[in-house]
Amino acid sequence: MNSTVENSNIWEILKQVPDPEIPAINLVELGVVRAIEKLENKQLRITITPTYTGCPAKKLFEDLIIEELAKHGFNEVEIVSKLNPAWTTDWLSDETKEKLMKEGISPPTIGDKVIMCPICQSTNTKLLSQFGSTPCQSLYSCNDCKEPFNYFKCH
Repeated sequence: MNSTVENSNIWEILKQVPDPEIPAINLVELGVVRAIEKLENKQLRITITPTYTGCPAKKLFEDLIIEELAKHGFNEVEIVSKLNPAWTTDWLSDETKEKLMKEGISPPTIGDKVIMCPICQSTNTKLLSQFGSTPCQSLYSCNDCKEPFNYFKCH
């Protein structure tokens, strides 16, 4: 019989799994880990929603989750990928957005309207490329401090 786990310990374990592309945040903060179900004994079903349908890090997400849970005695883990609802930057908390900013990545803004430079906090910025270091980021430049930076696309 399946039951949804309210066990904060498993959530805390999963908070140890960094986003492989942005290690300053973890997969729980990123909103990739959507649900945890405890099956029989120490079996777990983890539901994830990748940031993109074809996210190149999806397999690595799964491997890192399984590896971290195994360290804590959970050796039977099923990973279920759920694409509906689609992942959205709306799932990022203000705290997570602050962490992105500290890492030099401008966090998403509603409708990609005002892009703030994470270095000097200027909003006098310009798009250099729709594609940054990862598919979920764009490359921008600050017109004031002249530094390039990544912007986490709103989606």
